[in-house]
Amino acid sequence: MYRLSSLIFFLLLAGNAWAQNPHGPDLKIDCKACHTSGSWKIDREQLSFNHDTVGFELEYRHNEIDCRECHTTLVFNEVESNCVSCHDDVHSMSVGDDCARCHTSKNWLVDKIPEIHEENGFPLVGAHFSLACVDCHDSETGLRWERLGNDCFNCHDDTYYSTTAPNHEASGFSTDCIQCHDPLSESWTGSGNFHFFFPLTDGHDIADCTACHKGSSYSDISPECISCHQSDYNNAQSVDHAGLNFSTDCTQCHGMGPGWSPANFDDHDGNFFPIYSGKHQGTWNTCTDCHLNVNDYSEFSCIICHDNQSELANDHDEVSGYTYSSDACYSCHPKGDE
Repeated sequence: MYRLSSLIFFLLLAGNAWAQNPHGPDLKIDCKACHTSGSWKIDREQLSFNHDTVGFELEYRHNEIDCRECHTTLVFNEVESNCVSCHDDVHSMSVGDDCARCHTSKNWLVDKIPEIHEENGFPLVGAHFSLACVDCHDSETGLRWERLGNDCFNCHDDTYYSTTAPNHEASGFSTDCIQCHDPLSESWTGSGNFHFFFPLTDGHDIADCTACHKGSSYSDISPECISCHQSDYNNAQSVDHAGLNFSTDCTQCHGMGPGWSPANFDDHDGNFFPIYSGKHQGTWNTCTDCHLNVNDYSEFSCIICHDNQSELANDHDEVSGYTYSSDACYSCHPKGDE
């Protein structure tokens, strides 16, 4: 009977001790995983408990701090695994409560800002790459990162309204900045992509809009060459364009190259005489090689080049009425062939 009473006493004592577990009834690990028989004090060097088994790996800074900095009570499962349960949200929920999106447990430095912005649809390229966060995310704390719209105008509306060369607002320019400006550029230099109605290439590849757009309105300019190049037409020196009544459609002879070169009158072959094809292709340099009278391009010379009169006479000794003159050459050889 004594033995039975003692057994019942120890069983009750053990059950009472388990019920009094300061870590709560949900902790089902052996005390020896954390404690020793000599003391309840935990020696981190001899700690055999693997924290990974509870779904929270202790790495970097989390492995250096005292357990009580997270476990403020002895009931360990009262601690949540989300970051904000331990860390104050200095961003005031402007970026959510998942600190791991930007930070690691190594330190609070953020080393993947470009990747984060790209995930949010706004890659930090060009001039945006070197900006400080607060240059765009302006707040009273300097740590609130409210989401900004991806449209340029959200940040650059003041630039749009203050620009005077040209005056964007008065000209009715679009507020979609990338129609004119290259986001990869380090400056506001225009990309020219917006000028689809008139290509800004070669000789027209100019940075100063006012070179063509003289007034405040950018929509009342004509795409016709002569609207900008009337003075060039009137004052042409090598060929008197106005005196010879040349077409004012500059593209009939000129390309977009700077300095009006090269100048090609492509209609010359079909309407007059083949000089860009046939035997005369590549045998001349300028119009005045054949047109000696710059005041009258209806005049031309064949014998200026075909100047071996005796050889030509021998070649034409069986041609009745042959004369050594340019008009005679053209009358028999209107296409410049044999």
